[in-house]
Amino acid sequence: MKIIIAGAGEVGFHLAKLLSYESQDITLIDIDRENLAYADTHLDIRTIKGDATSISILQDSRVNGVDLLIAVTASETTNITVCVLAKQLGAQRTIARISNTEFIEHKELAGFKKFGIDELISPESLAAGEIELLLNQSGFTDSFEFENGALTMVGTTLSRTASFVGKSVKEAAKIFPELHFMPIAIQREGTQYTLIPRGDTVFKEGDHIYFVTVAGGVEEIYKLTGKVRQKIKNVMILGGSNIGSKTAKDLCGNKFNVKLVEKNRDKAIDLADMLPRALVINGDGRNVELLDEENIHDMDAFISVTGDSETNIMSCLVAKSKGVQKTIALVENMDYFQLSQSIGIDTLINKKLLAANNIFRYIRKGEVVAMTKLNNMNAELLEFIVKKNSEVEGKLIRDIDFPRSATIAGVVRNEEGLIALGDFKIVAGDRVVVCCLPRSIKKVEEMFI
Repeated sequence: MKIIIAGAGEVGFHLAKLLSYESQDITLIDIDRENLAYADTHLDIRTIKGDATSISILQDSRVNGVDLLIAVTASETTNITVCVLAKQLGAQRTIARISNTEFIEHKELAGFKKFGIDELISPESLAAGEIELLLNQSGFTDSFEFENGALTMVGTTLSRTASFVGKSVKEAAKIFPELHFMPIAIQREGTQYTLIPRGDTVFKEGDHIYFVTVAGGVEEIYKLTGKVRQKIKNVMILGGSNIGSKTAKDLCGNKFNVKLVEKNRDKAIDLADMLPRALVINGDGRNVELLDEENIHDMDAFISVTGDSETNIMSCLVAKSKGVQKTIALVENMDYFQLSQSIGIDTLINKKLLAANNIFRYIRKGEVVAMTKLNNMNAELLEFIVKKNSEVEGKLIRDIDFPRSATIAGVVRNEEGLIALGDFKIVAGDRVVVCCLPRSIKKVEEMFI
C-alpha cells in the first residue's frame, strides 16, 4: 500500500514508524529538516523536505494514485488544505488531523467529503472519549466499544479472589456456562509475552487479561474478577489543554462534578467562561497543598493531561496516596506503558497511539470498520465485515483454519453482540471481531477479503 504522511511531528513519526514495520510504502513530508533526520536514518521510508501544501512537493511525492494520504501536521488549516489538494491530484483516500472537534460533530453538514477529505481525526477528541469510557467502566484498566456497545472489550489484572484463578479456560466455561464473555489475550505477571488463550490455558493470579463481552456482560466480569464498580461522580482534571477542556465539557454534559486545575491565569479565565458547569481553579496542580485545599481526598477520579508526562505521572501518584480510586495519566513516551501497573497508576493514555489505532483500520485488508491495539500488549483487535464468498463465509467457527495466534472474540449480527463458539456459523454481513498477534494479521486479513 502506498501511503503519504504529511507532518513528521509526534503523531506523524509514530504512524510512519508503525507502518514501516509492516513493509508499507511510506513517504514522509515535513518542512523541518530536523524532524525528518531521525526518521530518515532509523526507518525504511522515503522522506521529502518541503511544504506539503505545495503542488510540486505533492507531485514529487507521487501523490497521483497513492492509496492513502494522512495529513497530521500541527496546523489544522494545513492538514485540510493538503487533503483537498491531494484528492484533486489523484490520491485515493485522505485523512486530516483537526483540533476543532465541531468539525467532527458536524462533518456531514459541512460536507468535507465534497472538498476531498474522506476522514477527520482529532487525537484530543479520541483521548477525551477514551477517558469518559474508562470512567464509566471504572473497575478496569482499558476498554473499547464495538458497534455502540454491542460488544465491549475490557482489560483487568486478576487478583487472588477472582473465581476462575487456577482453572483452565475450558474448566471455567463448564463451571460458568451461562456467562457471556470471551478471554482474548493474556500477559503473565512479570513478562512482556502476549498469549492468545486456548481451552487448556490456565488463569493465574497477576495475569493482565482482556475480555470481550456482550451488552450487560460487563457486570458478570465485575463479579467473577472480584472487581468493584466504583460510582464515579467527582472528578478532578489537571491541565486545561484541548484534551482537558474537551474532557471537562463532555463530563459536565453527563452530570459529573468537575474541578479543572489550570496553571496559566488567562487560560483559566477563558476556560471558566467556556465551562460554566465546571469549577475552574487557577493554580499549580503539582502543589500538594493546593490539591488538599481543593479536597482531592473527596475525588472519585483524578485525570492528569498537562503537556508534561512526568508531571502527569507524579500528580496521579499523589492522588493515589490521597485515596483517589481511579487515576488516568496522559503520557507521550510509549515506554511508560510498561510501568503503569507496577507504579500504581490505573491507566495511561497516549494520543499518538489512539490516533494510530483510528487510522490503522484504513491500512488493513478486508473491510475493517474498527480497530484497536491492546495497551501494553503486542496484539490487535480488528472488526471485519464478512463479505460473500470470503473464506470464512458460511462456515462453522470450528471448521475455519484460524491461526493459533488469533481468536474470534465475538460477532455483531443485526446490531446484537454475540459470543461465538465453535458451532457458530458465520454469514455474510456479520461483523466479526478478531484478536490477533502481529504474525497472524496477514493470514487473518486474507480470510476476510
